[in-house]
Amino acid sequence: MFSTDKLNEISNKIKEVVRDSPLGDAEKNMHALLKGAFTKMELVTREEFDVQTEVLRTTREKLATLEQKLSELSAQIK
Repeated sequence: MFSTDKLNEISNKIKEVVRDSPLGDAEKNMHALLKGAFTKMELVTREEFDVQTEVLRTTREKLATLEQKLSELSAQIK
């Protein structure tokens, strides 16, 4: 069986060959193409999504609090 070091060495050699060949350029072009497509589709990262989810949650909590206060003030006026 191969050792981990031997497998890593083989993997690094393959990466070097691919990087120095037209396949490396194709990979870069594919990455750029996909990134552009995702940008056009207005996709966001998971981190951005999580931040906006938290903003929405706190906004809903504030809205609920304000609705409750409005309801209490309306009841006092009547």
